[in-house]
Amino acid sequence: MPHQRFPKVQIIDLAPHEMRFILSDTDVSMANTLRRIMIAEVPTLAIDLVEFHDNSTVLNDEYIAHRLGLIPIRYQAQNSLKGGDCTDAFLSHRDCVCYERCPRCSVEFELEMDYDKENAKRPEGERDMPITVTSRDLLSNNALVMPAHFLNEEEADESHDEGISVVKMGPGQKLKLKAVARMGISKEHAKWCPVAVATYRFWPVVTINEEQCATLTLEQKQELVDACPDRIIELDEVTGKLIEAENSWDIATFTEDLATAQKAMKQRPEDDDFVTVVQATDRFIFHVETTGAMDAEEILMSSLKVLKEKLNYLAQEVENLKDL
Repeated sequence: MPHQRFPKVQIIDLAPHEMRFILSDTDVSMANTLRRIMIAEVPTLAIDLVEFHDNSTVLNDEYIAHRLGLIPIRYQAQNSLKGGDCTDAFLSHRDCVCYERCPRCSVEFELEMDYDKENAKRPEGERDMPITVTSRDLLSNNALVMPAHFLNEEEADESHDEGISVVKMGPGQKLKLKAVARMGISKEHAKWCPVAVATYRFWPVVTINEEQCATLTLEQKQELVDACPDRIIELDEVTGKLIEAENSWDIATFTEDLATAQKAMKQRPEDDDFVTVVQATDRFIFHVETTGAMDAEEILMSSLKVLKEKLNYLAQEVENLKDL
């Protein structure tokens, strides 16, 4: 197979809520496929049904149900600290054989808040203030499934609330409900989207024309360095040559000013550029941030799993066509 490729993934930065990696030895179609799967086809859990028993807050039922649906729901397998893939633990409610819902296809959360009762437990100085109902007030019937209150400890320390705010309550107000979380993908609704950011950019290839640069003075070379806002090139103090910055691949975003400065320095318009920056067609820098429903690493692994399933399905359909 002359055009067969073997894509590689190289992790640059990795944290539970964020990761950067390089996808190489492939083309833009595969990079965009992976990005779209991470956004739209990685299964997660989200609140899909809310039953209200009492609501005397300032927000009506639909508002609260919508806010609950957008709270990231995190599944952690036993003996694991990662927010992981829930497909092995749950079925889609459409594929489940139960009549309405069961532990195999859904997770139930209960929320009950009475302002007057809760206010009596607060310190004297806080009793005139409203109570904020947050994601921490949702009680799950599954110990492995819980709301993702914060992305990290830093966000938790900076927050004024104990979790994701749902509604503020005042004297005499009550809220009692049951919420049901189900598995789905964000192609159906955005609440199942596991990522807040999933982007890629092309790897920049910086080439310095040594022969052309030899015609420049030190002052002109320094002008070229200063003309580039991203500082992807540097002037070597020892040799006086232009060199590529060590982290140019990471900081190169805008090079139009560099191109404009080069045109002004050329002796003839048809001369080659001193520095060229082009996009690689087989190397991509990905940046992924999660909503908290899954760890970034798990989102990548799940998206590759979904891609593999799609390719296997396509291969099987092609084989079936051959048999016709």
